Amino acid sequence: MVGAELEMQTDTLRATVLPALGGKIASLRWLPGDVELLQQPLAPYALRNLEMGFEESDASGIDECLPSVAGCAVTLPGRVIQVPDHGDFWRLEWEYTQTGNEMRMAAMGASLPLRLERLLTLDGSTLGMAYRVMNVGDAPLEWAWAAHPLLAAERSDRIVLPASVDKVLVEGSGQRRLGKKGTVHGWPVAELSGGKHVDLSVAGGIEDSVGDKLFTRAPAEGWAALERVKAGVRIEVQFDAKHSPWLGLWLCYGGWPKGKANRQQCVALEPCTAPMDSLAEATAAGLARRLKPGESDEWGMRILVSSIS
Repeated sequence: MVGAELEMQTDTLRATVLPALGGKIASLRWLPGDVELLQQPLAPYALRNLEMGFEESDASGIDECLPSVAGCAVTLPGRVIQVPDHGDFWRLEWEYTQTGNEMRMAAMGASLPLRLERLLTLDGSTLGMAYRVMNVGDAPLEWAWAAHPLLAAERSDRIVLPASVDKVLVEGSGQRRLGKKGTVHGWPVAELSGGKHVDLSVAGGIEDSVGDKLFTRAPAEGWAALERVKAGVRIEVQFDAKHSPWLGLWLCYGGWPKGKANRQQCVALEPCTAPMDSLAEATAAGLARRLKPGESDEWGMRILVSSIS
């Protein structure tokens, strides 16, 4: 293990956090059934640098994507800044203090002068995450945030969204099985490039080599869930749709990272601030968040775990 390994535990949940590795939530274990809820490492844990791609890391657990998910160039007064893949904060060592089942964490961005603070609380079967981001620079900044909870999945697990969600937008799709970026499909049933139909709400297996990134308007109901059918567990991600008006869906059943022996088998339910991975694209579309020097923004989300029959 790299650096400190912190734990919080109740009668039903145990969370393990790695401050030296981007404040990663490395494990979230449902104790009644002894079920690991998060994608586990594809490669040994190791310190990150500011240039590496996410696929060069362990690619597991829960990280924070800020100020962008995709690597991109951002223009500031008099200069152009390269924001790296999946942003800054998963690469950095975070400050922390822990009191029982409450953990305060913070880190200072490397590409843009943004300070991110996160309060983790474990209460019963709920992991709470409260955020604050501040512009500590001397010029206005655009930014975008996405949660990145990689939830372990097995074939036939089910992605459950409120009935208000009836369509999704393609950000990327391996082998373009769902078409090119910008293609719109119905939810949950989508038409594949070859004319066949697929129920996107049912998880596939790692041999399927599927990797799809989708967006939808965040449902006003403020939740999205993964039901682990065989494990008998429901993982519900709860959020404020007013602050996080979009929901990203990463459906990966062996389709990423390409060319690697170990590949993800997971579903990510990602409350986010923009319906695209690139901060540069969000800025061009007028969908990036903006902070003046000294300004801050606050929001939160929760992960609620429960048994299903």
